[in-house]
Amino acid sequence: MHDSPLSPKSSGRQADGSKAKPAARRGRPVGNHDEKRTELLTAAIAVIAQDGYAGASMRKVAQHAGCTTGAVTYYFANKEEMVTAVAQSLFDQIDTLLERQQEPIDIKSLIEQWLNWMSVDEPNGWLAWFQLLTHARHEPAFAVVIKQRYARFRQVLTSMLETGQKQGKIRDDIAADLLADQISALSDGWMMMLPIEPERFTPARSQALLDAVITLISPPAPKSAKALR
Repeated sequence: MHDSPLSPKSSGRQADGSKAKPAARRGRPVGNHDEKRTELLTAAIAVIAQDGYAGASMRKVAQHAGCTTGAVTYYFANKEEMVTAVAQSLFDQIDTLLERQQEPIDIKSLIEQWLNWMSVDEPNGWLAWFQLLTHARHEPAFAVVIKQRYARFRQVLTSMLETGQKQGKIRDDIAADLLADQISALSDGWMMMLPIEPERFTPARSQALLDAVITLISPPAPKSAKALR
């Protein structure tokens, strides 16, 4: 005998007419939900950085975090969902870095903090990031996430550069959105090569590279009276 559409079972209500409570998910970990999720994302970043996207299994993430695979699947239904959460988390951290900037805009300080975050505070993040970019080439749905978050990042950076242009600190003969693309590409390139050629990025040379970027995006120095003759 089939349940009628109005039976307690199919209507989501108990026999006494009260609304039935949804069944609790099995294997729910004990502790703060957000803290545990952040811990698992950190473990996932480390595993992806070490073993690459292909070698990063939910079992390895669980082992790295010191928990069961069931605890990982409680937060992430599958590997693709976990990887997407990792990408969102990395972008969230960059967004936080941008949000900390105050007036007047200091682009040099921003780039310094950005590079320091990637090379010192979150070194696994950048290694994992390149693995995720490679994966995005073959996974259209994941590529959409990357494109949307990168677009948002460039939009914020463009807005900051526009503010710098109005303050006279950033050259205005090149559109701010083009400058944002250039700065992003330069930083990405440095971070891509840093793990491969660490000797090329000594503190002194890194500072020289940073100074060169600031020179490139700064307004040209006014010509002297002698030069105008």
